[in-house]
Amino acid sequence: QVQLVESGGGLVQAGGSLRLSCAASGRTFSSYAMGWFRQAPGKEREGLSCISSSDGSTYYTDSVKGRFTISRDNAKNTVNLQMDSLKPEDTAVYYCAVGKTMICRVVSQDYDHWGQGTQVTVSS
Repeated sequence: QVQLVESGGGLVQAGGSLRLSCAASGRTFSSYAMGWFRQAPGKEREGLSCISSSDGSTYYTDSVKGRFTISRDNAKNTVNLQMDSLKPEDTAVYYCAVGKTMICRVVSQDYDHWGQGTQVTVSS
């Protein structure tokens, strides 16, 4: 059974940093893209970043580009999201997900396993 467990969320002041981690089990994840998404109250889920399995290429949505960095450790089956220069509008529940293929795209339908989410709150 595939399981994803996020950690590292919390409360931080604007301008601060957090590092989210996602530990995966139940599958060899090195062959699949992995992504991070978030959902704020009353808003649709937003794809933030992904990393491919083939060449480690990455993608960032415009709202986080230059502030967030995704990385993965295939040996440990983990994917991380370093979040710097956080803003109050980054407040949301953050989810990691495993893709159906090796291709990196922040499209929800491309992912078939999701973590339970971790809350990130950025105060102004």
